[in-house]
Amino acid sequence: MPDVSPTKWHLAHTTWFFETFILNRFDADYRVFDPAFAYLFNSYYEAEGPRHPRPQRGLLSRPTVDIVAAYRDHVIAAIGRFVECAAEPIWAKVAPLLELGGQHEQQHQELILMDIKHVFSINPLLPAYRAPQLQVQAAALPLGWAEFAGGLKKVGHPGTGFAFDNETPRHKVWLEPFRLATRLVTCGEYLSFIEEDGYTRPEFWLSDGWATVCEQGWKAPLYWQHEDQGWSIFTLSGPRRLNPAEPVCHVSFYEADAFAKWAGKRLPTEAEWETAAEGTLVAGNFADSGHFHPCAHGQSEAAGQSPLQQMFGDVWEWTASPYTPYPRFRPAAGAIGEYNGKFMCNQMVLRGGAAVTPARHVRTSYRNFFPPSARWAFAGLRLAEDVE
Repeated sequence: MPDVSPTKWHLAHTTWFFETFILNRFDADYRVFDPAFAYLFNSYYEAEGPRHPRPQRGLLSRPTVDIVAAYRDHVIAAIGRFVECAAEPIWAKVAPLLELGGQHEQQHQELILMDIKHVFSINPLLPAYRAPQLQVQAAALPLGWAEFAGGLKKVGHPGTGFAFDNETPRHKVWLEPFRLATRLVTCGEYLSFIEEDGYTRPEFWLSDGWATVCEQGWKAPLYWQHEDQGWSIFTLSGPRRLNPAEPVCHVSFYEADAFAKWAGKRLPTEAEWETAAEGTLVAGNFADSGHFHPCAHGQSEAAGQSPLQQMFGDVWEWTASPYTPYPRFRPAAGAIGEYNGKFMCNQMVLRGGAAVTPARHVRTSYRNFFPPSARWAFAGLRLAEDVE
């Protein structure tokens, strides 16, 4: 798949980030590991010059994994020496880039798992990334609704701690009264949508979504397989029987939106989601648990006083909001400004993190984004409705 990159490319690209934006610019004593890597491991930074085409990354038999590891060791050692000796005026410029580089690497920790899962899923041997895990079959939690009054609200990062530029500036939005489902949509509920011919009824689909369904032949979420014994799904622990109580995962925005229409509901806007999540502990089933798959009941105790379960972890939640800049947003100058701003078109916002997201990477204001047809991300949905 053109969106998938080999693990060694992720390892090299995150190393390239530190080399390019810190060492090459601020360390006069640094010696580049290999000049060719500037072409091989640039992702999309036009200001940094040409790059190897993304769809062809999987064809790179060289450099080997060992050489990529040596590249990482070389850059990590150089960063360590530089940090120890950096003068205060330089450090003031470098410290934000180091933090950004660490956050960038956390993003690629998630992408590595997404990409490994896709590559393994199309291998006829269906290999497992990790050992099979005990699967507990239990009924889904009852679906309830939490009501929010709406009104004039503030959204966006409040300014304490790290945030990506796309989370700012904090600004006011007006919300009409709304309700959010107290839990995520489950595989069992999504199976009902399939069994009621949801994938063959155009009345539920956006025009682009219906065209994609017809073109791609979608009949179920990515990694679902129908067999004589019923439905199974492919996980990072290999294939296993579908658990109806688990949150549905690996659906596109088009599928999430179609399901919501079929259910007589809608997707929440990102402002509704963020307002509802205020005060909820950022805790749940993240990559740190080592499970790497959505859990049926998440970690309900993490919600604190909120009635909303699984707001964080398990699956990224599609919202109805297009990925556009907040009012008064201005991208940073230079190549760093390409990090987020250049993608603010033809994508949709997701919130909350997933089972492959590092736990310390997510915030209430965090804005993830993918094209509406993307399915290899760990994405699911929560229903919303208007209060009449």
